[in-house]
Amino acid sequence: MGVRATARIVARDDGRGGTALPVLAGEGPLALRRTRARGDEARVMLVGAMSGPLGGDHLTVEAEVGGGALLHVGSAAATIALPGQAKGEARYDVRLDVAEGGELRWLPEQLISANGSELYVTTRIDLAPGARLVFREEQVLGRAGEEPGRLTSRLTVRLDGRPLLDQEVACGPGAPGGWDGPAVLAGHRALGQLVLVRPEFERTPATARPLGECAALTPLAGPGVLVTAVAPDALRLRRTLDEALGALG
Repeated sequence: MGVRATARIVARDDGRGGTALPVLAGEGPLALRRTRARGDEARVMLVGAMSGPLGGDHLTVEAEVGGGALLHVGSAAATIALPGQAKGEARYDVRLDVAEGGELRWLPEQLISANGSELYVTTRIDLAPGARLVFREEQVLGRAGEEPGRLTSRLTVRLDGRPLLDQEVACGPGAPGGWDGPAVLAGHRALGQLVLVRPEFERTPATARPLGECAALTPLAGPGVLVTAVAPDALRLRRTLDEALGALG
């Protein structure tokens, strides 16, 4: 039997031009630390208090952002999925909720799928009309010189209860054939995506275009854009996504 743990963040407008954190609670390997704020933004760092996720673990991170609040969430280091002693797949669930007039910047470090691990990641984001989102997800298949574990990741974004984005990717041993082929990763070992949702995109939609050789920007059917990228390593993946975020303001 693996570890079951939940970390929960609630951000609220403090009525004085800033953001309060009435709830900041972590369990087991999920520790939360408030860091120095910038302007009206509250900043929270997710810190790994112990190794994980391991085989059989079920970890959940929840964040709720109220109207007028601005929350920035990062992580102190990469998350590494490891085999562990317990048999079975590990699960890592992320649940994000942003109210009208709220803004969430979700910018953690990479998730690394180590050899022998088996992890299923689900991210569900629910946005009210007028909510703002910057969401970054980066995954690295294996450590240096290592074959990856099995990694399945599903991302769902809903705006006012309607689907804005729903996609799933599976990589590593046992994944459906072709995941490492020319139509998917083409031999690359780092993959990532950036999702931006802003009311301005409703009035002025972004234009679909390539971003270099291994990245692309795609407008969503709503006030959002999706940037997808692959790269040989985590450093070049981050550089590509940072450049895309800078170009989008």
